[in-house]
This record gives sequence, structure tokens and C-alpha cells, in this order.
Amino acid sequence: MKILILKPSSLGDVIQALPVLRLLKLHYRDADIFWWIDSALALLIEGDPDLTDIVRFARKRWAKPQHWPEMLRSIRWLRAQNFDLVIDLQCLARSGAFAWLARGKFLIGLDEAREGARGFYDLAVPRKSFHTHAVDWYLSVLPPLGVPVHKNFTWLPERPAITAVINSKLKTQSSKLILLQPGARWKNKCWPVKYFAEVVHTLSEQFPNAHFGVIGDRNDQPLGEIISQAAPEKVLNLCGATSLPEMIEWIRRGDLLITNDTGPMHVAAALGKPLVALFGPTSPERTGPYGQLENVLRLNLPCSPCLSSRCAIEQTDECLRALPPALVCARVEKLLTPHA
Repeated sequence: MKILILKPSSLGDVIQALPVLRLLKLHYRDADIFWWIDSALALLIEGDPDLTDIVRFARKRWAKPQHWPEMLRSIRWLRAQNFDLVIDLQCLARSGAFAWLARGKFLIGLDEAREGARGFYDLAVPRKSFHTHAVDWYLSVLPPLGVPVHKNFTWLPERPAITAVINSKLKTQSSKLILLQPGARWKNKCWPVKYFAEVVHTLSEQFPNAHFGVIGDRNDQPLGEIISQAAPEKVLNLCGATSLPEMIEWIRRGDLLITNDTGPMHVAAALGKPLVALFGPTSPERTGPYGQLENVLRLNLPCSPCLSSRCAIEQTDECLRALPPALVCARVEKLLTPHA
């Protein structure tokens, strides 16, 4: 059996969709499973033990007419695979079109009123409710295929070689490692960086043996520098210095993650790592840390969640600016010293 999964982006979405791969492989043990993914995220699943191969989707490159021949070659390659099953978990027009052009024997996708992707599917699976979590929605494509849904799988298998490199960079193996993710794709999903710095200052006194790591991409480097100044000898600024697989192993090595609503938050949830998630404009019920919604901190304001990337009220981003560092420190203490 040959299966194609389409979920090109984003980081958090791909992480949340991985249980579909795990359960498919457990049910169809001899299946060859391929994943259609944005080239920028390919490292995330490259070499995954449950995948036969990945199919890179060069979205930005293929937007230019001179590169359309590459796109056509990719489509011809997909058709030549004769997939038995194609699953579109992106539910956008382009993913639906590519899924349909792959010409598999059966095409199933998520039913959402965006861009008319459902028109390409043999079967469209609706979201049970507005508040259904993304992970549960992705998993809902499996029962119609006769694939059981359960939790007996490893969400993110460990990469020992990368773990060894990470351990070599740590100043000490015995102390607690608290990670911080100060960036996010939307500016209004970012808790103020000065609050992150204040949390580091407080926790470094509260947990004298703790060390801190700031994770993020190269755009987050200035944020990491600001946070590092709160405890220079205890903070490692990793922003822009890790690959996607390395970022995952740093979170696996850490004891706790303090994070905005962004991709690494979903990594921590997948690994079962304690976290404190800071939410403002988005809905934790839909896209929060799966299995750890009780560790989401947010304010019950009339405008939140607005599900918008731009704040429309006079007191801009009040939903996060009014969330005090002391509340975050208290939750961290509760998670790291549960018997105190």
C-alpha cells in the first residue's frame, strides 16, 4: 500500500499532524508512506522511521513562472507513484489541487470553508465543533479509513546523535534546564520580552542551580540577547543557532518550556514536557498545547481570543501585556516543585 500525506506547513501544524502518520504506520505496517512538505521544513521529518520518503513543496520558488517546469515534474512524479490513499491535512486550494493531481485511488481531506479545497476530495471530514483541537481534527480522518485512534505511539522519536551534541554544550548535566521561546509568527502573540527577562531574573534566584536556554530563529536573536542580560552566566542564547531537529532535542533535554503560542510549544506538548503557554489573541482549545491546556495562562478579556494577527483595540495587545511575570513564575514553581 502507498499513502501520501499532504501537510506542508507550518512547524506547529506538522508536529500536530504527526500522530496521523504514526497510527497509519501501526495499522498498515508494510505501507510506503510519503509526506508532502514545504522545503523549509523538510529537515523536521527527514529520516523519520515511519516515512518512506518526503516530497518537497517549494512554494516560494514555484510561485515564479521560470520554475514551473520543476513543479510539473513533481506532479508527474506524484502521479507515477500510483498512491492507494491520499490524505490532505492542509485543506487549502493549493494542497487540494496537488492532492487531486496526484491521482490516487482515494482522496480524503479536511472539510473547512476555505478556498474550496473540499471540491477536490472523495471524502471531506468536518470539524466536530469550532473548539475541536487541531490534533483531534487531523486524527478524525482515520476512523473513516478503518484505522484505530489511540495513544500507543512515540510522537517524536529521539535522535541520539543530536542529543549527544546538545549535552556537550551544556555547562552542567545536573542542573534544571528551563527553556524560553520569546518569538512567534504573529507579533501580537508575543509576550513582552522584558517580561521574559524578568522571569529569568526571578527564577535564577528561586532555583540557584537552574540554567536557561532561549530558542527561536535568527529573527529572535535580539530577543535572546535581552533575556540573556537578566542572568548572563546562566543563559544560553540559541536563537538562530539550531536546526529543527536540534530544537526538538533541546526541548526534550529541558525540564520546562515557557512559550508563546508557536511551533516549539507543540513540540513540548508532543514530548510530554511541562510547559507554561502564554495566550492572547488565539484559542487554546483549538491550537493550544495538546494534553496540557491546564498550563495555558491567559486573561479573560472581552476581545480575546480574536483570532486576528492585528490588535484592533486602543490598548494594543493588552491580552498579553497585562499578563504579569509573577503569575508565570508561580506556575513554573508549581510545575518544577510539585510537592512543595
